[in-house]
Amino acid sequence: MLIKPNISWSDFEKIDMRSGTIIAVQDFPKAKNPSYILEIDFGELGIKKSSAQITTLYTKDDLVGRQIIAVVNFPKKQIANFFSECLVLGIYGDNKEVTLLTPSFAVKNGKHVG
Repeated sequence: MLIKPNISWSDFEKIDMRSGTIIAVQDFPKAKNPSYILEIDFGELGIKKSSAQITTLYTKDDLVGRQIIAVVNFPKKQIANFFSECLVLGIYGDNKEVTLLTPSFAVKNGKHVG
């Protein structure tokens, strides 16, 4: 098991993790690995798009309306012909499948994770 180096509290405070709701999902055929393009509503932050390799455990219908947690303050990242605006967070399983991090109860979009 790989354990990453310690970070300072001030490093952690730079990460802006927020709640959001997936409002649209489309296939991403140009991605190197099977992926979806997600449109996520972050409330006052607006709608951001992300590419996510979550096709193993989730169908498009499973995802619409689902609340997730994402990092929203990374710079845009180009993936094939698409620019991802946030990083949806999940847990890698033994076979590299991703289980999304989701709130236990409905929360307002755009709320900070702390």
